[in-house]
Amino acid sequence: MVLVLSLAVFLIMTGENPLIGLVVSISITIAFSVGMFFLSPLLMDLVQNWLYKTKWVSLEDVKRLSPESAQIIQRVCQQKGIQQPRLGIIDDQNPTAFTYGSLPNTARLVVSKGLFTYLDDDEVATVYAHELGHIVHWDFAVMTLGATLTQILYLIYIFARRLSQGDSKNQVKDALGHAAMMAYVFHLIGTYLLLYLSRTREYYADHFAAETTGNPNGLSRALVKIAYGIVEEGKRSPEPSRLVEGTRALGIYDPKVATSTGTAYRIASSPTKVGKVFLWDMFNPWAWWMELSSTHPLTGKRIRALSTYAEQLGLEMEFDMGRVMAEGRQLNQKRLNQTFAVDLLLYVAPWLGMGVGLILASVGLVAGPQTFVSGLSLALIGFGIGTLAQMVFVFPDFNKAPETDVLTLMSDPYASPLRGQPVKLQGELIGRGDAGSKLGSDLKLQDRGGMMYLHYSSRFGPIGNAIFGYRQVKTLLGEQVNATGWFRRGIMPWVDLALLKTPSGRRVDSYHRFWTVILGGGAILLGLMLPALLMG
Repeated sequence: MVLVLSLAVFLIMTGENPLIGLVVSISITIAFSVGMFFLSPLLMDLVQNWLYKTKWVSLEDVKRLSPESAQIIQRVCQQKGIQQPRLGIIDDQNPTAFTYGSLPNTARLVVSKGLFTYLDDDEVATVYAHELGHIVHWDFAVMTLGATLTQILYLIYIFARRLSQGDSKNQVKDALGHAAMMAYVFHLIGTYLLLYLSRTREYYADHFAAETTGNPNGLSRALVKIAYGIVEEGKRSPEPSRLVEGTRALGIYDPKVATSTGTAYRIASSPTKVGKVFLWDMFNPWAWWMELSSTHPLTGKRIRALSTYAEQLGLEMEFDMGRVMAEGRQLNQKRLNQTFAVDLLLYVAPWLGMGVGLILASVGLVAGPQTFVSGLSLALIGFGIGTLAQMVFVFPDFNKAPETDVLTLMSDPYASPLRGQPVKLQGELIGRGDAGSKLGSDLKLQDRGGMMYLHYSSRFGPIGNAIFGYRQVKTLLGEQVNATGWFRRGIMPWVDLALLKTPSGRRVDSYHRFWTVILGGGAILLGLMLPALLMG
């Protein structure tokens, strides 16, 4: 995308001949994509070795760690007529697996040692089968082609927009303006279709693993245990793993969603209790909305599909998703939909307020300058009122926040990423929430129910966050604390921190509402002063 943007700027927007610029840009984009398609495995090998010290191993080495996985690799390669992928192992206890390459016969299949630590042999085999599914299905080629097409659409948008600009107006320029708009719309649609395609490829790989091993329940357990392993390793490290963060888009499991599933598995006494965590994935409208921007399907949906495969094979289901679905249908769907609609309204509240003022301002252009200035004033006031109204719901009063635990919060199917739920948690600060950053100000709290990210906000903005991360976070790690804030549930859950207290009396205040008040109040004040400033 950096290449495409550079080509758009230098060859189309500022070039003397936009048409030649477009042809050259598309040619370079295609050539670059083809070149990267074949060179990327070699580049990735270098990156893997540099960052993670990947050790390339033989099939016999894999067999010593997981006999069933070696059998699966041999059988799939023989049946599908492909060469054995280059096998790699990373010395990291965070369980993960991923594959990359250009063609099936040049693929690499890499796993971490944590996979063998947290998973049983049959479960490891299903993970290998899943990754082999990506190789057999040519997912490298499919995703590369999709990405190239969306980039070309962006170049066409820049080209058509350049030609449509100018002082004179005619039918050709109008048509080019419409073409630019349509190209950009299709570029955006293509981007989301590419993400949808990525999620679909994960379902196909899951299905391939279920058919190849005859063990869909093994992959269901593997997904949950991988999440559990990521959570457990997160407890032992003061910083998130660079491996799981760096391979997030490639891996079998999105580490950002590991918290809820891993937490449930860690303390739940039965698969039914684990299944309760998936209610949000299956029934909350926000889950569907946020999944649109994700490369991986939500865990609950993947396990539901695997449970369906198990049922088709006449096997007992590891996680009774039928019971989870039945419980989900008992939820107040009207409440879920109304909450989602109100949340969306709150999300755009500042801009709705500004829009009303701008409409009045546009009327004022006809009515006279005084009315126009009044409209602009109302736009600022409307934006400020909308911002403050949004704050009331996003950051409600936390002084009477109830004490709860992480698993209870994870099991709430009505949770929202926007409307904060006041909560109070007790636990130990076990590390930072930012991978590899000594300036990271976010924290990880471990309580009896699991792990939760705490998001800190300074009154002095990003600089204050960095100072807090550098000077104070390391002195807080290992402390037992009471944390008060606002719980939110998205692809990953977190708490916007309001107050942190230690038994020794140390107090840390976080100011998420501070800048909202400044922004909203400042807009209202400027709106009230604007007529006097402009009209004298």
